[in-house]
Amino acid sequence: MAPMLLLIGFLIAGLELTGAQSLGVCYGGHGNANNLPTESEVVSLCTTNNIGRIRIYSPYTEILQVLRDSNIDLIVGVPNDSLQALANLSAAADWVQRNIKDYSSNVEFKYIAVGNEVNPTSETAQFVLPAMQNIYKAITDAGLQNQIKVSTAVDTNLLGVFDPPSAGAFSDNARPFIEPIISFLVSNGAPLLANIYPYFRVKYNNQPVPYALFTATEVVVHDGQLEYRNLFDALMDALYSALEKRNGGSLKIVVSESGWPSAGGAVETIENAGTYYRNLINHVKGGTPKRPAKAIETYLFALFDENLKTEEIERHFGLFYPSKQPKYNVNFN
Repeated sequence: MAPMLLLIGFLIAGLELTGAQSLGVCYGGHGNANNLPTESEVVSLCTTNNIGRIRIYSPYTEILQVLRDSNIDLIVGVPNDSLQALANLSAAADWVQRNIKDYSSNVEFKYIAVGNEVNPTSETAQFVLPAMQNIYKAITDAGLQNQIKVSTAVDTNLLGVFDPPSAGAFSDNARPFIEPIISFLVSNGAPLLANIYPYFRVKYNNQPVPYALFTATEVVVHDGQLEYRNLFDALMDALYSALEKRNGGSLKIVVSESGWPSAGGAVETIENAGTYYRNLINHVKGGTPKRPAKAIETYLFALFDENLKTEEIERHFGLFYPSKQPKYNVNFN
């Protein structure tokens, strides 16, 4: 009996570790705030709070240097205003050399997010896939293709239909943009990065607040044999359904952003935001109704409040104040 109990203990510990390791935070750096701690303090804060993954939106020396030997997994972003330049192969090779290869011996790069929420009808959209292809070639030439996956971060506005989740489909405007990206991701074994915000569906689509906060006491959406009590799962599975309809059924979705603001409006409160983050952290240890029993790799937006953001609501997504004091009682384990 004792060996069996020991084995069960190891299995439980492994499950707990998987849940903890699936969680990260988004760090915008000093571009959107003028009152943040130093990069060294930021990495120390993450380590102290058992945050093992970080997403940054642009690589720069100060953050990459302090991430050396930190054992923190990293998503590195390519800013949207750099995409056109990186549609040139030599420019992409230079970018990878300076920002990835020079640090790859002791920085744990996991994904490169080539663009963030690029509007599929914008002028920038045409450069996303070529930049992805060029960065992938440079990563492959450096021998890093098995360690680092190249993707892009999208939002759920690409969906023309999201309710019920099984009917999820990309809009007519999005399909010419996303379909070749799906093919690229499938062929290279990379996940799709997706920013999933139940909050914005409350704000702009009149979805019920309890459904968005994981606090609904009854099933809200019946979808065949699947039942949905929270909007996060519904959005995830709508995106999975849309991918399946475009030959992307094998893809994994990594939630590259999800959060709730603590000020700026009627539902933007400390109480709601704290409820959302706590419930999200607990929820992503499992899966969705469509893809059950597997931890969902998720990056919480954001590490800090960012006081230079243009919109008031956008300034209040931080898990921590710039003083490094936690805004909520949240356990990242």
